[in-house]
Amino acid sequence: MLKNIPSIVSPDLLKILMEMGHGDEIVISDGNFPAAAMAQRLVRLDGHGVPDILEAILALMPLDIYVEEPVALMEVVKGDSYVPEIWDTYKKIIEEKEGQKKIAHEERFAFYERAKKAYAVVATGETSLYANIILKKGVVV
Repeated sequence: MLKNIPSIVSPDLLKILMEMGHGDEIVISDGNFPAAAMAQRLVRLDGHGVPDILEAILALMPLDIYVEEPVALMEVVKGDSYVPEIWDTYKKIIEEKEGQKKIAHEERFAFYERAKKAYAVVATGETSLYANIILKKGVVV
């Protein structure tokens, strides 16, 4: 056991966060995302939602301050009328942990290509649609 590590952070996730360097990216994916097909390194946290995992990761890992948009979301597919309310939750968590940050919106297949290059993918049981998020790691000062 360790102190001050959020309990939702598994040993595998903690190891990956420690291995990541400045500029590496991590995807936190919803339950519909093809995580196993995309991941170079896969962490399964199926019983949890993205907001709790996002909050736990940002308690341990800073976002990159040297890029304009250190966070990316999968944008809604053209013609889909769904409004991802979960994005407001993400903005609130990010603002509380890291201050105000610009967030990119990536087209679905561009998001997939970026996810394939990410250091790791965290697969969750999140049921909200368009709940996938990419975080770019910053430096610890």
